Amino acid sequence: MKKTLLIVTLILISCTFLFATGQAEKAKAEKVVLKLGHIRNTNHPTHLAALKFKELVEKNSNGRIEIKVYPNGQLGGPKEMFAQMQTGALEMVYGGINTFAWIKGGEPFEITAIPFLYRDYEHMRKALLSDFFKPIIKEAEQKTKITILNINGDTAPRGLTTRDRPVRTAEDFKGLKIRTAASPTVLRAMKALGAIPVQIPFSDLYMALKTGVVDAQENGAIVVMSKSLYEVQKYYMKTDYIRDIETFYIATDVWNKLSKEDQKILYDASEVAGNYETQLTQKELKEAYDFLKTKMTVIIPDNDSIRAKLQHVFDDFEGTKWPKGLLEKVRNVKN
Repeated sequence: MKKTLLIVTLILISCTFLFATGQAEKAKAEKVVLKLGHIRNTNHPTHLAALKFKELVEKNSNGRIEIKVYPNGQLGGPKEMFAQMQTGALEMVYGGINTFAWIKGGEPFEITAIPFLYRDYEHMRKALLSDFFKPIIKEAEQKTKITILNINGDTAPRGLTTRDRPVRTAEDFKGLKIRTAASPTVLRAMKALGAIPVQIPFSDLYMALKTGVVDAQENGAIVVMSKSLYEVQKYYMKTDYIRDIETFYIATDVWNKLSKEDQKILYDASEVAGNYETQLTQKELKEAYDFLKTKMTVIIPDNDSIRAKLQHVFDDFEGTKWPKGLLEKVRNVKN
């Protein structure tokens, strides 16, 4: 009798073990589908990088993780897509780090849109990936329930064009009537430099520049080329005064459910895809600058003089929008 009970017990234990192992293997092999949205068109480096991300994730997971890419704002703008991530309707977004400041809990990231703060792409990315920025990212992730997978992917920075006067130093902004984006930080910076910011719809910009309603505007080289603004502007100043970095966001609940192995697959793919985005963007920028040099006088201004003029313009944000002392830490980052 005892022998029979022992045999039955061993059989039950074996069955339980095999069942548990089978369930674990089933869970491990279960397919994961992640929707990824972005706002760019299908020819844009962001979309091409998103496709690269999809290719790498699906290859390295042997097809177990599928990435569905939705370009052109099909799922809405940045705020709408972030809201969908928070409600579980969307898993991923590939978009600017500037936009993280647009939602509750992401306010400290307004520092990523401060004019003239970042010297170049490498400076900006190094600052955002630094040890002093990690607590800010962690707190924002906890408040928003959105995880920053990777901050990687250069975007075209904004420059400055003028109709009949070059801008070489901070002093040259005085009295310059300039069409700007309706951004409080941009308006504050331009006023501090002595310029006269004017709000004009983008659709009316070409005619406003042609007729002298405004003297200048602050879109980047690719826009100046594609919208033929060089026809009504003489000088292009390579200020690169507002930068952004495309960022892979993932819903925190989704991220936490992934295995460490799958998390690594996503991160590794985002690193390669972000670098690819940077390569494509910088190629486009070089082509734009080469073209504009045949149509305009391209100037590299003394951006350090402009930064000096704006040194304390955003000090009141310290300790309110972001932790006190963060501006200085960002400025001191060495490439």
